[in-house]
Amino acid sequence: MALVLVGCGGKSGSGRPPSTAQASVTGPAATSASPSVPAGQHNQADVAFAQGMIPHHRQAIVMSEMAEAHASSGDVKALAEKIKKAQAPEIDTMTAWLNAWGEPVPRGMSGTGHGSPAGMPGMMTDRQMDDLRGTTGSAFDRMFLTMMIAHHQGAIDMAGTEKKEGQYGPAERLADSIITSQTAEIAQMRTMLGSGSP
Repeated sequence: MALVLVGCGGKSGSGRPPSTAQASVTGPAATSASPSVPAGQHNQADVAFAQGMIPHHRQAIVMSEMAEAHASSGDVKALAEKIKKAQAPEIDTMTAWLNAWGEPVPRGMSGTGHGSPAGMPGMMTDRQMDDLRGTTGSAFDRMFLTMMIAHHQGAIDMAGTEKKEGQYGPAERLADSIITSQTAEIAQMRTMLGSGSP
């Protein structure tokens, strides 16, 4: 499937310490490879990309779900729904890769820590998420857009690492897709903020 994982290792899969995303995963993964997901031809960067991007996407979905009840702008609600619909299938794809590779799948949004992004670019802290959850109306719209811009920029950074260091073709193609789609959404959100429409 054309989804990409953001990694922290080199092309050879060596020379870098385990990422914080890896350290946060728990529980055993399935060891039997899916017929549609080859178990080989990937490296540690591909694994780290998937293990980091899954909780990263989950947080974006939680933020987007808040917009359904808290946002006042129809444009913000529509964007949030678009983000949710795009990222949920990507989580499923990356989960299938990790299961096929016999690697642990992250639980929840592990890696956010307590008041710390814990190394994943663009991740919101617990306090930031609580602040967003406690806001409504136009103030929510502005906060959501500002936070999601930073979140998207982090995902783009992670995807860029995968493109440089990963070797699994579907993961590299997913990284390309993330860079293209989220760059366009950042431009859209900056326009929305600049126009004062939220």
